[in-house]
Amino acid sequence: MESRVKRKRPAAGDHALFREVLADVVPLPDHGRVQHALPRRKPIPVQHILDERAALADSLSNHITWDIGLETGEHLVYLRNGLSPQTLKKLRRGHWVTQDELDLHGYTAAEAKVLLIEFLNACLRRGHRCVRIVHGKGLGSKNREPVLKTKVANWLIQREEVLAFCQARPADGGGGALVALLKAVARRP
Repeated sequence: MESRVKRKRPAAGDHALFREVLADVVPLPDHGRVQHALPRRKPIPVQHILDERAALADSLSNHITWDIGLETGEHLVYLRNGLSPQTLKKLRRGHWVTQDELDLHGYTAAEAKVLLIEFLNACLRRGHRCVRIVHGKGLGSKNREPVLKTKVANWLIQREEVLAFCQARPADGGGGALVALLKAVARRP
């Protein structure tokens, strides 16, 4: 076991001895230059950054809701409350022109989630109303099941700007893609 060494307080004679040693010391002459204070670094809003990351992670959870309408077989459809069923019918028939597309083939669920968020945000900025999201049929995945199909549908439901979606027409991807209708965003002049 180590022994602790107690420090002694300097004796009154030590101060006198110290002053005697420094008696011949002369201060440096004034160089005439201004000493500027170093610029303070901007504070890093660590909590704000952590909150933003948490909000992004939580904005699209993986929890599957019961709002996803499963019609015949594997067809995913969704219509936001308060909208006319005609909206969904028009979306199915291709009434709106598809203005952009996101292909999620080969991405993990985590990567697909981030790409979907960025894609929807970009579409809203550009004023796009109708978009296609290709999630794949799952033919290359384990058990040949579509991994992203229900996840993408659930993520879309959680976004306030998604009004409706349905399975794409066979020519547009069929069971491996969704066509989504987004809210019209008022553009600033």
